[in-house]
Amino acid sequence: MQTKGTFLLDSTTQLNAEQQQLQNRLLKFIMTNLHKSQTHLFVIEGDAGTGKSALINEIFCHIQRESRLNQASQLFGTKNSLLVNHPEMLKIYQYLAGQTTELYKKDFQKPTTFINQQRKNAEKADIVFVDEAHLLLTQSDRYNHFNQQNQLAEIIKSSKVVILVFDLHQVLKLKSYWNKQMIKAQLSAYPHEIYHLKQQMRVTNQAMIDWIDQFTQKRTIAPLPKLSKFDFRIFQDGVPLYQRLQQKNKAVGLSRMIATADFPYKLSGGDWFVTAGKLRLPWDKINRSEVPWAMRPETIHEVGSIYTIQGFDLNYAGVILGPSVTYDPVAGRIKIKADQYQDSEAFKKRHDLTDIAAAKVQIILNSINVLLKRGRYGLYLYAVDPILRQALWQQAQ
Repeated sequence: MQTKGTFLLDSTTQLNAEQQQLQNRLLKFIMTNLHKSQTHLFVIEGDAGTGKSALINEIFCHIQRESRLNQASQLFGTKNSLLVNHPEMLKIYQYLAGQTTELYKKDFQKPTTFINQQRKNAEKADIVFVDEAHLLLTQSDRYNHFNQQNQLAEIIKSSKVVILVFDLHQVLKLKSYWNKQMIKAQLSAYPHEIYHLKQQMRVTNQAMIDWIDQFTQKRTIAPLPKLSKFDFRIFQDGVPLYQRLQQKNKAVGLSRMIATADFPYKLSGGDWFVTAGKLRLPWDKINRSEVPWAMRPETIHEVGSIYTIQGFDLNYAGVILGPSVTYDPVAGRIKIKADQYQDSEAFKKRHDLTDIAAAKVQIILNSINVLLKRGRYGLYLYAVDPILRQALWQQAQ
């Protein structure tokens, strides 16, 4: 059973046929457009778990190997970077730098660092990969030392070829809010190609994916699918859920509790708790180590958030849906109460969006999508809202 937990491929795993096809197409795109006067863009779309990060990591490693070690290659001497606006994923990418001769730690950066560096040096990078591009800022942000208005626009200005990984169902903050129209506006000024990855690499049971999509996109509770190779259970209390998750963690590892951001949390220190019926566990602690949250053994006694788990694999996920996720039994639809969402950072005001209320609801639904699609072999679900909990439980009978 898989226990590595990150998006990286281990030594026994290869890209699937779809990924290999895209790899060949992308390398051809790079070689064709690298020396043209206008910046060219390639967009990789795909749902959570379709192996987007694994693919671009493999391609980036290949490019850096050619750039530094193969003097006969057209890529030799090129200056390339991989950017990601996700601290936990950046740790994994930078960890790679110590494992191979072709990668350096400086190859992997946050977007703001790259943008400011390129502006200061007044130069263009050759090939720039942007993982989790849906996390790029779309307004200035003093906290992140970003003074312009759109990180993607600034990255394009400083690059010859840009490869972007986008998933609109993983947009999690207003300050990095994207929709189809915004992406189209950025792409329309440049030659570009778009490829949509479809094959699931994490939750490989399509019936489970369909059920989650019904919940997060159609906002309905479909009948629970009959799953022979996936353990999906609804719980009436958090204690038995946590007990079963601990058993799975002891047996196979990488089984963790995660929750929507509906429970108070502050960076000022101290313990902040998530409750699920009789269960009470602390939120994840600030992680100052180089090891991602889910891979540290002691975190079985914590509850992770979208910020600690996005982009990573779990074997089994115990998910707590907090008070912002409710149910209207008359309409038969999931109802989102944005005023119950405790992630104030996600809802920092901006004035250029015409429908802030709808954007907030979509961000919460996106966070649910991120959480529900973490587990490779099982999903255990508890809802704080009693009406939603009952509706889920009825479908489980």
